[in-house]
Amino acid sequence: MKKFILLLAFFALSACDDSSSAGGDNGSGGNRGGIPDTVETFMELSDYDCGKSQKCVATYLTEYHDMAVCDGDNGWVIGTLIEKMDCDFSSSSVKSSNSKSNDPAEVTDDSSDSKGNPSSAGTSTKSSNSNFSSVTPSDVEGSSKTAWDYLNPDINYGEFTDERDGQIYKTVTIAPAGTGYSEVWMAENLNFETENSWCGGGIGTTEGDCSVYGRLYTWAAAVGRAEDECGIDHACNLGEGDIRGACPKGWHLPSQSEWEALIVAVDGSITECTSSNTAGSKLKSAARCWSSYSGITIEDAFGFSALPAGYRNFGIGNYNYWGRGTYFWSSTEETIYYAYVMGLDYRNDGAGLTYDGNRKNYGDSVRCVKDSD
Repeated sequence: MKKFILLLAFFALSACDDSSSAGGDNGSGGNRGGIPDTVETFMELSDYDCGKSQKCVATYLTEYHDMAVCDGDNGWVIGTLIEKMDCDFSSSSVKSSNSKSNDPAEVTDDSSDSKGNPSSAGTSTKSSNSNFSSVTPSDVEGSSKTAWDYLNPDINYGEFTDERDGQIYKTVTIAPAGTGYSEVWMAENLNFETENSWCGGGIGTTEGDCSVYGRLYTWAAAVGRAEDECGIDHACNLGEGDIRGACPKGWHLPSQSEWEALIVAVDGSITECTSSNTAGSKLKSAARCWSSYSGITIEDAFGFSALPAGYRNFGIGNYNYWGRGTYFWSSTEETIYYAYVMGLDYRNDGAGLTYDGNRKNYGDSVRCVKDSD
């Protein structure tokens, strides 16, 4: 069942009156009233009072890998409606999804992630990282990189300089034998600073390392448009042709069909929202940070070297799923709320295209593909 649609709704759960016992302050003046920082399932929220004294209390909902916030009227708000609440989360002590990310046994192999589980479970054995070593870039003035230790040292990478800010990016030509496919991709995430972009790999409310994980962009920022033009609640209608967006000159944001072509060429067949393939194992970096999970292999066979940068929840600015997954924007809009992403998850070998649960105001990674000559 596609639970992610629920994120757009307001949930009125059965709750008690407003006379909850006082607890720790939530950063917005409300008492926690016994509400824990983390709740395992959505149904468990009904066990906790959510009256006026608990307004703006936030708890991390493990089932959805997302936050739930008390509205003060015996209900819980999840997703975009959090943005409309008059709550200040700057001093909140709520936990991020990484509060449990170091213990894979606590995560079941189902489809309950708020961002979706875009691919099916694999069956092979996880490979060791011991065969991968540090890759040192050329010492080019203006580069923000000091090492690309997550790349595959057996791959012959190219590189180019983004003339906008002088950053150097590694590139890779992916051309699987016998497929007829040949495209040049950036071998690392885009790190060009724009409005509504943040450093990837963050935990909780703290940004991560831009120089390694690149930046996380809203969809409007990724396609190079203003939020009031292409953001959530707005139909962007970009039309046909390559969309450069936030990418450097000569590069563009991949469309849904371009991501599909990559997945099929690398290994596998694909359907609209899920996939049954082993493309993910061939696209993930084998040298850095992916959480281990039984029966999963990582090869980085073509040098794409995807990192588990996670995503940013735009509602209250928390960073989720670092070490467990990554989601790359496409230029293809699905509705006024959603756009397609290519997703990789630590629990399976596959790669897939999805839009469910991927609101346009979330922060996701960007990989650019080179324009055709």
